[in-house]
Amino acid sequence: MSKIPVYLMPGLASSAAIFELIVLPEATFEIHLLEWEIPLDNESLTHYAQRITKKIKHKHPVLIGVSFGGILVQEMAKYVDARKVIIISSVRCNSEFPRRLKIAKTTKAYKLIPMSLFANIESLAKFSFGEKVNQRLKLYEKFLSVRDIRYLNWAVEQVILWDRTIVDENVIHIHGDADDVFPIKYIKDCIVVKGGTHIMILNKYKWLNENLPSIILGTEMK
Repeated sequence: MSKIPVYLMPGLASSAAIFELIVLPEATFEIHLLEWEIPLDNESLTHYAQRITKKIKHKHPVLIGVSFGGILVQEMAKYVDARKVIIISSVRCNSEFPRRLKIAKTTKAYKLIPMSLFANIESLAKFSFGEKVNQRLKLYEKFLSVRDIRYLNWAVEQVILWDRTIVDENVIHIHGDADDVFPIKYIKDCIVVKGGTHIMILNKYKWLNENLPSIILGTEMK
């Protein structure tokens, strides 16, 4: 029996190293890591998703995305016949955004953020991972490798302006009840991970390793 291809997309500014603790049974699954690319001038999220989809070399892949990567894999699913789409620490539509992101969209306040701030790894860690990051900044420096200003400007704008209003009910959503970037009070119909923060891909990896196989295969408890 051929293995199930599982493609993993990291969160905003993160490298695929963020998945280094994710281990799936090798007899059943084959993991493939995706990375962010620098966007083209004035590139739409739709076009970007099409470009990244070209990196998928298998039929019927499982797409798993974290945070902004979760938004991206939902857009990629328009162009690939995915076996399953799973998002972690993300949202399924823009109504699940917290108020501050909705206000940023209305006021265009995000345009006033000088992305040069994020050359500071502590600022970038808090922006990408949430306020609850601890002081292990050398560790975060390893994971947050995409610091190109053009990418950061583009990525922040694509998140805030994401126009999906209708949830795709086929998308499986895994979310921590202590996520401070996308608070769970705004999230509907997800698999809840107790104590999971926005970086639970790092600190709840044991839960994910234990549960992802059954979630992918559709044998998890409802």
